[in-house]
Amino acid sequence: MTEPTPVRRRRGRGARERILKAATKLFTAQGINATGMDQLSTVANVSKRTLYTHFPSKDELVQAYLQALEDSDLPPLQPSGEPSDEPALDPRTQLLAVFDWTPQDTTAPLRGCPFLNAGIEVPDPGHPVHQLVAAHKREFARRLAGIARQAGIADPETLGEQLALLYDGGAARAAALNSGHTATCARSIAELLIDTALAAGDPASPR
Repeated sequence: MTEPTPVRRRRGRGARERILKAATKLFTAQGINATGMDQLSTVANVSKRTLYTHFPSKDELVQAYLQALEDSDLPPLQPSGEPSDEPALDPRTQLLAVFDWTPQDTTAPLRGCPFLNAGIEVPDPGHPVHQLVAAHKREFARRLAGIARQAGIADPETLGEQLALLYDGGAARAAALNSGHTATCARSIAELLIDTALAAGDPASPR
């Protein structure tokens, strides 16, 4: 009888990237709490020893997973004044662009915002993962307020918080209904909020 060939685990410089890729896939598809380290090592094709070498705990892996998503999830920072071949978008367009969600190229159920999902799955406000989520959401509203300030809106912090709440609510509703049409509705509400705030800050606008 032929002995089965043992499964060889890949090692090397790409192990960390494979682990993060596997974490993104599994956390998105089935959630953080439902994903075990054994499954992660199998999908990433690394040994448990290699997995724990790069991420000594699951909490550290979850934090790295969320940190890898931050840049793509946050409204972009404003231009620093350096020359660019790309035309700068006006602040109103930048604010509305936050709600131009790209539909998933998959038939899998919509999972909404990964940061909201992580905050729900790790509800302890003192937990490092929850604190990372809270900091991310504060930064999200802060960046929106910064763009609103560039637009000349009189109370940019309020608008930033309103738009952040609308974004989060839209993402949660999209996941609950498994429908991307929520983005269109959220964008239309955002347009109304932005234009009302712009009109309120323009003395020439009719009251």
